[in-house]
Parts: sequence; C-alpha cells; structure tokens
Amino acid sequence: IELLVGSLCGAALPLFSSFVSALPPCAEPRLLSAAVLLCAFAAGAAAPAALTGAPLDLLAGDASGEESVEEAPPLASNVLRTWERVIEPTKRHQKEFEEEFHGNVDYILLDSHKQASFPVKCPMSNYSKEACLQRLAQGLLVYSVLLKQVEKEYPDNSILRELKPGIPLLVAQIKETMKRGERVSAPSSSQEEQLLKQLDSPDTFQRRMTAHSILSHLRFFLIDGKRAFRKWETPRRQKVEPAA
Repeated sequence: IELLVGSLCGAALPLFSSFVSALPPCAEPRLLSAAVLLCAFAAGAAAPAALTGAPLDLLAGDASGEESVEEAPPLASNVLRTWERVIEPTKRHQKEFEEEFHGNVDYILLDSHKQASFPVKCPMSNYSKEACLQRLAQGLLVYSVLLKQVEKEYPDNSILRELKPGIPLLVAQIKETMKRGERVSAPSSSQEEQLLKQLDSPDTFQRRMTAHSILSHLRFFLIDGKRAFRKWETPRRQKVEPAA
C-alpha cells in the first residue's frame, strides 16, 4: 500500500509523496488508506488546472456572470462604459428616497407604483441579439419620455441631471451595434402625450411615488440591459451564438 501511495502522490502532488515517505513502516493500514483517498482526491482536483494551466478559482468562473469591459470588442466596450456612467447616478436613488420620506415609506413599495408603460428587460430566451438590442434601445427612448414626469415633480433632482444626457448617447451606441438600427425610433408626439397623461394624478404623494418608481425601474432596466448586452457581445458568447 505504501508503494501505491507513493507512486500516486508522486505523480500528482509531491508534497503528499513526502508525507507518505515520512510514515513509519508500522503505520496502520487505516492511515495509509486515508492517505490514498486524500491523494486521489487531490489528483482529481488538480487535473483540470493541469490541463488548462488556469488556477482552480478561475475554472469555477465568475459567480456574478459578469465579464470585464476589457473582454468585449472595442465598440461593445465603449457601449458598456457609457452604460456604467448612466447607471452610476442611480445608485444614490434609494438613499435619497429614504431621506425625502424620513424612512416612513418603504422603498420596496415603489414596485406597486409601476405603470404598464414602463419598459421591461429583454428576456434571454426566444430573443435574437438584434431583437434584444432593439428592445433595449426602444425602452431607453420610452424612459426618456417618462423622465419628463420626474423632472416635473423634481426639477432640481441631481440624479436626473446626471442621468439624462447619457441616455441619447447610449441609445446611439446601441444602434451602432445593430444591423438595422433605423428600426429604433422615439415615441411620436401623440404617444409621448399619452404616456405622460397616464402618469398624471391630482394627488401630490401619488405623483411623487410615480416619479420615484420611474427612477427605480429605470435603474433595474439599465442594470438588466447591461447584463444582457454583455452576454451578447463578449467573445465567449459570440463563439456559441450565431450571428443575428
């Protein structure tokens, strides 16, 4: 058994070989058997890294499912950087909301103020890359209209001031990655009027909750959209997905 342990550990992990050689000749069979099992487990764990040359923690992948911006092609990297800049000011929204209402209104209640007109994220199944990109760009244009309601209630809102200029740029960059970017169009004046009319209310609290709900849902739309875009545009995705 000692020779078996030595050969197995010598091939897989030299440190275990040293450990086994240090065992006394009279070592109990149970101790030697445990060493065999430990070496076999270590050899199996080390094999993937030996084949790929990658550390074991990298073989497991990124638990978040997010790749770095640098992994994407140049055009996609620019889009992702713009996306990050647009998302950045929305990170303050929950804190500002809680300060405004002094903690008396739960932030999660904003979900109950969601309107049917709020664009939703692009599903990752049954959608081609082109259709997903079109939905993301179109949704951002709709949110640009909805933000007018936020501006009406909070004309000096710092989040809105930082957020608004980046959306047209992000839409333009998304369209550049599409084959048929001309299919993305802003809502017409009549559609815009109808969207804003649906959000209006004589009740001040209701209007303000709606405005905050727009910012909250826009934040998650941006986050989900960025995640979907990255999955479409990173090289790993491009290897397995046919061109849209």
